[in-house]
Amino acid sequence: MNGRVIGRVVALATAVAAPLGLGLATAPAASAAAVTTLYYSSSGAPDYLAQIDQGAANWNAAVTDVKLVKRNTSATIVFHEISSGGSYTNTNGHGRGQIYLDTSQVAEGFDPTRIAAHELGHNLGLPDHYSGPCTELMSGHGPGTACKNAKPSAAEAAKVQSLWVNGLVAAAESRAVAY
Repeated sequence: MNGRVIGRVVALATAVAAPLGLGLATAPAASAAAVTTLYYSSSGAPDYLAQIDQGAANWNAAVTDVKLVKRNTSATIVFHEISSGGSYTNTNGHGRGQIYLDTSQVAEGFDPTRIAAHELGHNLGLPDHYSGPCTELMSGHGPGTACKNAKPSAAEAAKVQSLWVNGLVAAAESRAVAY
């Protein structure tokens, strides 16, 4: 058979199969990436509600595969205020965690929006990088109190995108990560 005949056979088969609801094998169509929604509660850190919301908004502006949405009940990420010991997160790195925001660090001059966004970064799967510059959110307290950057770098956002491209993946164990 020549190419013209094969083309007519395929066209005829498609014309017959389509009205019958039958499908021919075709290349899969590109599907839109699913967005995973994570819910956070800031009710346990009442002195920092606006800063926590801004930290979440900074992540939402930087990534598209995962979104952080405020919810006071059934949240998988929960903020708490503490007064010593340093800010930290107990998380599995897959959208579940308890975030402890230390008010004494804020009193020392550390930016609470940066702390909140940094700790949310751990819940999105990122590790600390204390030796990094202020432009890296995950450098945490490393750059000192003068650093007010609360937005993830392009590399940090890309890493979160790669971690969440296929949605939420269950993790086997929790880990504690300090600011």
